Amino acid sequence: MKATIIIVCILLILVFSQYMIARSTDKTEQQTYNVLFSENEFEIRHYPSALIASVEHDGKTPRSGSSDNFRRLAGYIFGGNEANKQIAMTSPVHMEATATGNKMSFVMPAEMEMNELPKPVDAGVTFSKTSDDTVAVLRFSGFASDKDIEEKTEELKKRLTDKGITYTGNFRYLGYNPPYQLVDRRNEIVVSVRWNN
Repeated sequence: MKATIIIVCILLILVFSQYMIARSTDKTEQQTYNVLFSENEFEIRHYPSALIASVEHDGKTPRSGSSDNFRRLAGYIFGGNEANKQIAMTSPVHMEATATGNKMSFVMPAEMEMNELPKPVDAGVTFSKTSDDTVAVLRFSGFASDKDIEEKTEELKKRLTDKGITYTGNFRYLGYNPPYQLVDRRNEIVVSVRWNN
């Protein structure tokens, strides 16, 4: 009986902690976009220009080296800069495979300008301003492995081909949740498209 009570208490604590984590994630500033078309986890979105901080790694898949990449970017926004300035975390985290490895990017808070960003202690943290972009998106849940990302990328390619939509550039993975969030996880594969509708 005592063991049962302990197990029930542990489960209640776990459920409550996951509920609080999910609420906290919902309050995180998300990158702004407008939905132009939506159908069964598939969307066409327009993203306005955004300011991003990025690091690169020699891994060959979007998630390889992701722990190191995340640590470096998190270090920057949590005070690893010459001003010891804290910068709010936003979502999603952008990851993509490139010709030379992979890249991870954090979107800076919408109110910040390039000249307001403190110089990073890590010289590998770079900044850029994205262009306005129209993208196709495929959303899925759970914990995303490299295999999941590869399979969902192929699914998105097929949907675009079936709809006669031309895509260009790298496919990117967007992750919205911290690794310790076990439920209600959100993942997306996105790619730039030519959209005339």
